[in-house]
Amino acid sequence: MAEYNKNLWAPWRMDYIRSLGDELQEEGCFLCKYWSDPTDDSKNHVVWRRDSTFAVMNRFPYSNGHMLVAHSTHKAELGELADDELATMTRTIRDVVAVLRETLSPNGFNVGFNLGRCAGAGLPGHIHAHVVPRWNGDTNFMAVLADIRVVPDSLDALYGELVATARKLGLIGK
Repeated sequence: MAEYNKNLWAPWRMDYIRSLGDELQEEGCFLCKYWSDPTDDSKNHVVWRRDSTFAVMNRFPYSNGHMLVAHSTHKAELGELADDELATMTRTIRDVVAVLRETLSPNGFNVGFNLGRCAGAGLPGHIHAHVVPRWNGDTNFMAVLADIRVVPDSLDALYGELVATARKLGLIGK
């Protein structure tokens, strides 16, 4: 019997790999750039903004609907946030969960901060929380054996649904 290789393709991953080099070359961080130019919210998948926080879709998601909640200022650690800033981030996380629950009907969520590169922070200089929707049975052989995630919807299609739900829940203007 002839042996052959089986390939599992994840072409979106190359954008992420290339972006790691861009982080060192670009001035500033992508979250600061997103905050500074609200006219590009649709292109950048910023779902909504508050006075000092914003909710944005993760460009390289672990699962469908993976979102980030970021503070408007470039601060790296929880201890750098004033109590009211941390409270606003927590309220935004709560509202992201509500939008994702209404839009995607997940069975649960992973919510957390990666503080420092060794803890998994791809952008250690700008504090942000990850909100990852989860479904019963969503860990399958693809992730376990091949380190590949199957994300069943495009960012642009889901972005439209999330914005519509956020508007319906009163988180952004009509």
